[in-house]
Amino acid sequence: MSVITKELQTHWLGVRPILTIRNEREYDQAVARLNLLLDEIGTNEKHPLYSLLDTLGTLIHAYEEKHISMPDANGGEMLQFFMAEHGLTQSDLPEVGSQGVISEILSGKRELNVRQIRALAKRFHVSPGVFV
Repeated sequence: MSVITKELQTHWLGVRPILTIRNEREYDQAVARLNLLLDEIGTNEKHPLYSLLDTLGTLIHAYEEKHISMPDANGGEMLQFFMAEHGLTQSDLPEVGSQGVISEILSGKRELNVRQIRALAKRFHVSPGVFV
């Protein structure tokens, strides 16, 4: 066994629990860890743990793609979900439009436009595809 392999093996024992998601319990732990990292790091790419946040997010996404089926939802339904998750009201989203516009989006009478989708993706730190 080479020196590099021995060194990696030694470090892997400590890192493995953080980067392994094989079941729902490990998934829940990974999501909780990611949320803590997001609270501390946010979008600061210069933070020493930013690459861990990025890697963990990728691993969680891969697990979700394989094990968690997401229901089909339109942009208005996704907006409603994020508003509920973040405790927001229609007046908390001026970047989307007036309360009347938001009400029409939430009721399905109007669809989100590209500008609104970009603003919501930025606000909620998600891919714009979430709202399409």
